[in-house]
Amino acid sequence: MRDDPGDDLVSYPLTGRFLMGRGRHRMTSDECRVLEDAAGEVKTFPPRHLLVRRGEPVERSMFLVEGYVSRYMDDREGYRQIVSIQVPGDFVDLHGFPTGRLDHDVGTLGPVKVALFDHQVLTRITEDHPRLTRMLWYSTLTDAAMHREWIFRIGRLGAEGRLAHFFCELNARMEMVGLAREGRFGLPLTQPDLAEACGLTGVHVNRTLRVLREQELLVFREGQVEILDQRRLAIVAEFEPDYLFSDCSAWKCP
Repeated sequence: MRDDPGDDLVSYPLTGRFLMGRGRHRMTSDECRVLEDAAGEVKTFPPRHLLVRRGEPVERSMFLVEGYVSRYMDDREGYRQIVSIQVPGDFVDLHGFPTGRLDHDVGTLGPVKVALFDHQVLTRITEDHPRLTRMLWYSTLTDAAMHREWIFRIGRLGAEGRLAHFFCELNARMEMVGLAREGRFGLPLTQPDLAEACGLTGVHVNRTLRVLREQELLVFREGQVEILDQRRLAIVAEFEPDYLFSDCSAWKCP
Protein backbone atom coordinates (compact mmCIF):
# COMPACT_ATOMS: atom_id res chain seq x y z
CA MET A 1 0.00 0.00 0.00
CA ARG A 2 1.14 3.55 -0.68
CA ASP A 3 1.38 6.21 2.01
CA ASP A 4 0.97 9.32 -0.14
CA PRO A 5 -1.44 8.95 -3.07
CA GLY A 6 -0.96 12.66 -3.87
CA ASP A 7 2.21 11.73 -5.75
CA ASP A 8 0.04 9.67 -8.09
CA LEU A 9 -0.78 12.74 -10.17
CA VAL A 10 2.84 12.75 -11.33
CA SER A 11 3.27 9.00 -11.71
CA TYR A 12 -0.17 8.40 -13.24
CA PRO A 13 -1.18 11.57 -15.11
CA LEU A 14 -4.41 10.12 -16.51
CA THR A 15 -5.80 8.05 -13.64
CA GLY A 16 -4.02 9.55 -10.64
CA ARG A 17 -7.27 10.98 -9.24
CA PHE A 18 -9.15 7.66 -9.35
CA LEU A 19 -10.56 7.13 -5.83
CA MET A 20 -8.29 9.90 -4.53
CA GLY A 21 -9.47 10.82 -1.06
CA ARG A 22 -11.78 7.81 -0.80
CA GLY A 23 -9.69 4.67 -0.81
CA ARG A 24 -6.98 5.03 -3.42
CA HIS A 25 -4.35 4.46 -0.74
CA ARG A 26 -5.56 0.85 -0.62
CA MET A 27 -4.40 0.29 -4.19
CA THR A 28 -0.88 -1.03 -4.71
CA SER A 29 1.58 0.61 -7.07
CA ASP A 30 1.17 -2.34 -9.42
CA GLU A 31 -2.60 -1.86 -9.48
CA CYS A 32 -2.22 1.85 -10.15
CA ARG A 33 0.11 1.06 -13.05
CA VAL A 34 -2.27 -1.56 -14.47
CA LEU A 35 -5.10 0.98 -14.45
CA GLU A 36 -2.97 3.72 -16.00
CA ASP A 37 -1.69 1.41 -18.74
CA ALA A 38 -5.23 0.20 -19.48
CA ALA A 39 -6.24 3.69 -20.60
CA GLY A 40 -6.45 3.89 -24.34
CA GLU A 41 -7.29 6.91 -26.46
CA VAL A 42 -7.41 10.31 -24.75
CA LYS A 43 -9.94 12.80 -26.13
CA THR A 44 -10.99 16.37 -25.43
CA PHE A 45 -14.50 17.67 -25.97
CA PRO A 46 -16.02 21.16 -25.97
CA PRO A 47 -18.69 22.40 -23.58
CA ARG A 48 -22.27 21.15 -24.01
CA HIS A 49 -21.24 18.16 -26.11
CA LEU A 50 -23.23 14.90 -26.12
CA LEU A 51 -20.89 12.05 -25.18
CA VAL A 52 -23.25 9.08 -24.94
CA ARG A 53 -26.84 8.82 -26.10
CA ARG A 54 -29.33 6.80 -24.14
CA GLY A 55 -29.81 3.26 -25.42
CA GLU A 56 -26.91 3.23 -27.84
CA PRO A 57 -24.37 0.38 -27.50
CA VAL A 58 -21.19 1.30 -25.62
CA GLU A 59 -17.92 -0.57 -26.06
CA ARG A 60 -15.70 1.78 -24.04
CA SER A 61 -15.99 3.50 -20.68
CA MET A 62 -14.84 7.05 -20.05
CA PHE A 63 -12.62 8.19 -17.21
CA LEU A 64 -12.84 11.92 -16.52
CA VAL A 65 -9.37 13.48 -16.39
CA GLU A 66 -10.38 17.15 -16.50
CA GLY A 67 -13.66 19.04 -16.40
CA TYR A 68 -17.26 18.28 -15.47
CA VAL A 69 -19.73 15.87 -17.05
CA SER A 70 -23.45 15.46 -16.32
CA ARG A 71 -25.71 12.47 -16.64
CA TYR A 72 -29.25 13.50 -17.45
CA MET A 73 -32.70 12.45 -18.65
CA ASP A 74 -35.19 14.44 -20.73
CA ASP A 75 -38.95 14.06 -20.54
CA ARG A 76 -41.23 14.03 -23.59
CA GLU A 77 -41.60 17.80 -23.50
CA GLY A 78 -37.85 18.34 -23.45
CA TYR A 79 -37.50 19.26 -19.79
CA ARG A 80 -34.24 17.96 -18.36
CA GLN A 81 -33.36 16.38 -15.04
CA ILE A 82 -29.66 16.17 -14.24
CA VAL A 83 -29.21 12.97 -12.23
CA SER A 84 -25.47 13.14 -11.58
CA ILE A 85 -22.45 15.40 -11.88
CA GLN A 86 -19.08 13.71 -12.48
CA VAL A 87 -15.82 15.36 -11.47
CA PRO A 88 -12.19 14.56 -12.32
CA GLY A 89 -11.26 11.14 -10.99
CA ASP A 90 -14.66 9.63 -11.79
CA PHE A 91 -15.47 6.90 -14.25
CA VAL A 92 -18.40 8.45 -16.07
CA ASP A 93 -20.05 5.30 -17.40
CA LEU A 94 -18.28 2.31 -15.91
CA HIS A 95 -21.66 0.65 -15.33
CA GLY A 96 -21.99 0.53 -19.11
CA PHE A 97 -19.28 -2.13 -19.09
CA PRO A 98 -21.54 -4.95 -17.83
CA THR A 99 -24.81 -3.54 -19.21
CA GLY A 100 -23.61 -2.66 -22.71
CA ARG A 101 -25.68 0.52 -22.88
CA LEU A 102 -26.84 3.41 -20.71
CA ASP A 103 -30.36 4.31 -19.62
CA HIS A 104 -29.57 8.05 -19.72
CA ASP A 105 -27.64 10.60 -21.74
CA VAL A 106 -24.16 11.86 -20.85
CA GLY A 107 -22.85 15.28 -21.83
CA THR A 108 -20.11 17.75 -21.03
CA LEU A 109 -20.74 20.91 -19.02
CA GLY A 110 -17.48 22.71 -19.72
CA PRO A 111 -14.48 21.56 -21.77
CA VAL A 112 -13.35 18.10 -20.71
CA LYS A 113 -10.58 15.57 -21.19
CA VAL A 114 -11.41 11.88 -20.93
CA ALA A 115 -9.41 8.65 -21.15
CA LEU A 116 -11.21 5.79 -22.87
CA PHE A 117 -11.11 2.24 -21.52
CA ASP A 118 -11.99 -0.44 -24.04
CA HIS A 119 -14.35 -3.01 -22.53
CA GLN A 120 -12.13 -5.84 -23.73
CA VAL A 121 -9.30 -4.36 -21.68
CA LEU A 122 -11.59 -4.05 -18.65
CA THR A 123 -12.54 -7.69 -19.12
CA ARG A 124 -8.88 -8.66 -18.87
CA ILE A 125 -8.53 -6.62 -15.68
CA THR A 126 -11.50 -8.44 -14.13
CA GLU A 127 -9.93 -11.77 -15.05
CA ASP A 128 -6.34 -11.04 -14.01
CA HIS A 129 -6.61 -8.49 -11.17
CA PRO A 130 -9.37 -9.35 -8.68
CA ARG A 131 -8.35 -6.69 -6.12
CA LEU A 132 -8.36 -3.95 -8.73
CA THR A 133 -11.70 -5.27 -9.95
CA ARG A 134 -13.09 -4.79 -6.44
CA MET A 135 -11.82 -1.20 -6.44
CA LEU A 136 -13.61 -0.54 -9.73
CA TRP A 137 -16.74 -2.08 -8.25
CA TYR A 138 -16.28 0.07 -5.16
CA SER A 139 -16.25 3.19 -7.34
CA THR A 140 -19.63 2.25 -8.87
CA LEU A 141 -21.03 1.62 -5.38
CA THR A 142 -20.02 5.11 -4.26
CA ASP A 143 -21.82 6.45 -7.35
CA ALA A 144 -24.92 4.57 -6.22
CA ALA A 145 -24.61 6.08 -2.74
CA MET A 146 -24.53 9.56 -4.27
CA HIS A 147 -27.62 8.76 -6.34
CA ARG A 148 -29.49 7.82 -3.15
CA GLU A 149 -28.41 11.07 -1.51
CA TRP A 150 -29.60 13.04 -4.54
CA ILE A 151 -33.01 11.36 -4.23
CA PHE A 152 -33.14 12.37 -0.57
CA ARG A 153 -32.10 15.93 -1.40
CA ILE A 154 -34.77 16.46 -4.04
CA GLY A 155 -37.47 14.53 -2.20
CA ARG A 156 -37.10 15.91 1.33
CA LEU A 157 -35.30 19.27 1.30
CA GLY A 158 -36.59 22.72 0.45
CA ALA A 159 -34.99 25.02 -2.09
CA GLU A 160 -32.30 26.38 0.25
CA GLY A 161 -31.44 22.89 1.47
CA ARG A 162 -31.24 21.48 -2.05
CA LEU A 163 -28.84 24.10 -3.31
CA ALA A 164 -26.82 24.04 -0.11
CA HIS A 165 -26.51 20.25 -0.31
CA PHE A 166 -25.52 20.38 -3.97
CA PHE A 167 -22.66 22.79 -3.27
CA CYS A 168 -21.59 20.98 -0.08
CA GLU A 169 -21.26 17.71 -1.97
CA LEU A 170 -19.33 19.17 -4.89
CA ASN A 171 -17.02 21.02 -2.55
CA ALA A 172 -16.28 17.81 -0.65
CA ARG A 173 -15.70 15.82 -3.82
CA MET A 174 -13.46 18.48 -5.34
CA GLU A 175 -11.45 18.72 -2.11
CA MET A 176 -10.89 14.96 -2.22
CA VAL A 177 -9.23 15.23 -5.63
CA GLY A 178 -7.30 18.39 -4.79
CA LEU A 179 -9.34 20.81 -6.90
CA ALA A 180 -11.03 22.85 -4.18
CA ARG A 181 -9.45 24.82 -1.39
CA GLU A 182 -11.14 26.55 1.52
CA GLY A 183 -14.54 26.24 -0.16
CA ARG A 184 -13.44 27.73 -3.49
CA PHE A 185 -13.61 25.95 -6.85
CA GLY A 186 -14.63 26.51 -10.44
CA LEU A 187 -17.99 25.20 -11.65
CA PRO A 188 -19.10 25.81 -15.28
CA LEU A 189 -22.82 25.56 -14.52
CA THR A 190 -25.54 28.05 -15.26
CA GLN A 191 -28.53 28.77 -13.07
CA PRO A 192 -30.72 26.67 -15.43
CA ASP A 193 -28.27 23.80 -14.88
CA LEU A 194 -28.68 24.18 -11.12
CA ALA A 195 -32.43 24.16 -11.59
CA GLU A 196 -32.22 20.91 -13.56
CA ALA A 197 -30.01 19.31 -10.92
CA CYS A 198 -32.12 20.41 -7.95
CA GLY A 199 -35.67 20.08 -9.29
CA LEU A 200 -36.34 23.82 -9.15
CA THR A 201 -37.27 26.56 -11.58
CA GLY A 202 -34.67 29.02 -12.80
CA VAL A 203 -36.45 31.86 -10.99
CA HIS A 204 -36.43 29.87 -7.75
CA VAL A 205 -32.72 29.14 -8.11
CA ASN A 206 -31.94 32.82 -8.63
CA ARG A 207 -33.96 33.82 -5.58
CA THR A 208 -32.44 31.07 -3.41
CA LEU A 209 -28.86 31.89 -4.39
CA ARG A 210 -29.54 35.47 -3.35
CA VAL A 211 -30.84 34.27 0.03
CA LEU A 212 -27.75 32.11 0.59
CA ARG A 213 -25.53 35.04 -0.36
CA GLU A 214 -27.37 37.44 1.95
CA GLN A 215 -26.98 34.93 4.78
CA GLU A 216 -23.23 34.96 4.07
CA LEU A 217 -23.18 31.24 3.33
CA LEU A 218 -22.35 30.99 -0.35
CA VAL A 219 -21.49 33.05 -3.41
CA PHE A 220 -21.83 31.56 -6.90
CA ARG A 221 -20.88 34.01 -9.61
CA GLU A 222 -19.48 33.65 -13.15
CA GLY A 223 -18.63 29.99 -12.78
CA GLN A 224 -16.87 30.35 -9.43
CA VAL A 225 -18.05 28.97 -6.10
CA GLU A 226 -17.06 30.44 -2.75
CA ILE A 227 -18.50 28.82 0.36
CA LEU A 228 -18.30 31.42 3.07
CA ASP A 229 -19.30 29.27 6.04
CA GLN A 230 -19.00 25.51 5.47
CA ARG A 231 -20.39 24.53 8.87
CA ARG A 232 -23.54 26.64 8.61
CA LEU A 233 -24.09 25.67 4.97
CA ALA A 234 -23.88 21.98 5.95
CA ILE A 235 -26.53 22.55 8.63
CA VAL A 236 -28.89 24.12 6.06
CA ALA A 237 -28.15 21.21 3.71
CA GLU A 238 -28.51 18.47 6.35
CA PHE A 239 -25.24 17.37 4.79
CA GLU A 240 -23.36 14.41 6.25
CA PRO A 241 -20.42 13.38 4.04
CA ASP A 242 -20.34 9.75 5.20
CA TYR A 243 -22.04 8.57 1.99
CA LEU A 244 -18.99 9.77 0.02
CA PHE A 245 -16.79 7.25 1.88
CA SER A 246 -14.00 9.78 2.08
CA ASP A 247 -10.71 9.07 3.83
CA CYS A 248 -11.58 11.95 6.16
CA SER A 249 -14.43 14.40 6.38
CA ALA A 250 -14.10 17.31 3.97
CA TRP A 251 -15.16 19.54 6.88
CA LYS A 252 -12.37 18.34 9.19
CA CYS A 253 -9.36 17.91 6.91
CA PRO A 254 -6.76 20.69 7.15
